[in-house]
Amino acid sequence: MAKKEKSDTSGISVFFSSIGHFIVKNWSFILAFFLTFVAATAIVWYDANTTETLASFAIEEYEVGQVADKTIIATKSLPEDIQYPVSIEKGEKVIRKGFAITEEEYFKLQKMADSPVYVDYRAFCDKILYLILVAVLWIVLFNPVLLRKKVELKEVILECVLFILVFFATSFGMKNAIFQNPYTLPVLIPSVFSAFLVAILFGQTSALFFGALLALGVLGASSFQIVPTLYTLAVCVSSARIVMRIERRIDMVFASIMQAVLSVVFIVFLKVMFNSDFSDAVFIFPALAFNSFLSGILVLGFLTPLESIMNTASVFRLMDLSDQNTPVLRKLLLTASGTHQHCMMVAQLAENACKEIGANALLARVGAYYHDIGKMEHPEYFTENNIDTANKHTDLNPSLSVSVIKSHIKLGVEKAYQLRLPKQIIDIIAEHHGNSVISYFYMKAKEKDENVSPEDYSYPGNPPASKESAVVMLADVCEAACKSLEKPTAQRLEKFIQELINAKIESGQLDNSALTFGELTKIRDTFVRILAAYYHGRIKYQNQRDSDATGDTEAGEKDKSFSTEKDKTASSEKDKTSSDTKNDSESKEGEK
Repeated sequence: MAKKEKSDTSGISVFFSSIGHFIVKNWSFILAFFLTFVAATAIVWYDANTTETLASFAIEEYEVGQVADKTIIATKSLPEDIQYPVSIEKGEKVIRKGFAITEEEYFKLQKMADSPVYVDYRAFCDKILYLILVAVLWIVLFNPVLLRKKVELKEVILECVLFILVFFATSFGMKNAIFQNPYTLPVLIPSVFSAFLVAILFGQTSALFFGALLALGVLGASSFQIVPTLYTLAVCVSSARIVMRIERRIDMVFASIMQAVLSVVFIVFLKVMFNSDFSDAVFIFPALAFNSFLSGILVLGFLTPLESIMNTASVFRLMDLSDQNTPVLRKLLLTASGTHQHCMMVAQLAENACKEIGANALLARVGAYYHDIGKMEHPEYFTENNIDTANKHTDLNPSLSVSVIKSHIKLGVEKAYQLRLPKQIIDIIAEHHGNSVISYFYMKAKEKDENVSPEDYSYPGNPPASKESAVVMLADVCEAACKSLEKPTAQRLEKFIQELINAKIESGQLDNSALTFGELTKIRDTFVRILAAYYHGRIKYQNQRDSDATGDTEAGEKDKSFSTEKDKTASSEKDKTSSDTKNDSESKEGEK
């Protein structure tokens, strides 16, 4: 019995210890969610203060002449005021069950409903419970497993702010007589603006999940009206999809026009579905179109400061970084031209492979451009930059050579932080070699000492944690290794690249990347297709000779032979000219 009690106590302590560890590790996210919940609760409280009665029935449920189905007793005394010049005494029966409601009684009900003293606690608690369920769903959706990426605090903060904005607009739109109609309420909801921002800054998946949460927020704030909820969900999905095709800032204007058209189409479908008339179409259609178009224009204005503050890898930021005239890429070209050419080829491989597997091709391309910027500090120690010079590692100890090779990861990450590159790009720089062993120098060291540790000859990074980072790793190793392959036909390339991929799998470098075997096959086929085209052969032209193959002696003999033949021709022509001149002279003398 004592042993069982001890086991139970140990289990409870472990449980609370786990909770404490989770809170310490994620306190910033918990604080963001808590503040959002408090703000939403304040909105619900104010809404309950001004629209509901103590008896938990909406004022809209009653009208003059209606037979009351419940007796409502005043629990507070309310004096007269300018808006409601009637008084209510504590304990007074405002309406009686079974009796018709008079104009005076209805006026008192309105006074109670508008008074902050009277709160519908049941309706308030119902909405609080609903918000808790939405928060739980938020946590479930935004986890690394479903989102396929690590959620960052800046993303959570922006989404929390946008959720409160939408919740606030919906709640207070319901208080305006013009927007109480479920078809006019969406005019005030900034759902397109929110979806555009999240999709551009954090990706399509985040925007889709957040769109579902916004729709649920609108559902609770609009007293569970289905029309604005479905409209919000539809425009969030379409907005997230539209902006994923844009590459330039001017494209946002066309995306806004397209979303404006779709917004009108969605509301038309909803009106048809719920058999609503089109008498208010003159106001609703232009207003919704203007809302969507204005949202796109506002997003353009907010993007630049948000990109700078949050340092995100948005499509526009990545397009700016892909410009080959940026100072760092120009410096890479001038100081390490071989590395620059290598980066360009890796970028081509990674971009096309990511397109095949549905990953972020632009992120992979830009990450490949910058993945070796750490080599700019010591370009001469990397073979791709040694064109006409001797290998610097020939006379170096393997341990020293490895230190220089490994340093380009650390230097690249430091340079990336100095340039304020997005975290996704920095991760690619840090992970493109993972923690794999630098086998060439490891084997050289092992020849001298059998007890050498492989950890001392391994890269200091972590294995890739995203598909884009893993693709850049594979493109990097395949592009570099295939240069040493003799007669690189498509069949030999396919076999060789498969061996390289298998080696990365066996060493555990792809364990955290979420790449499937099917995707790895597509990546391999893409690499083979591009590299086979890059290393394609050419036919030899007639009389084409390779001076390196024939040697300098043969070339010298050819030059000598050519010179001799030329001299003989010149001498023959000179003798012939001299002979002709002599004959002409003798002929003239005979004539004389």
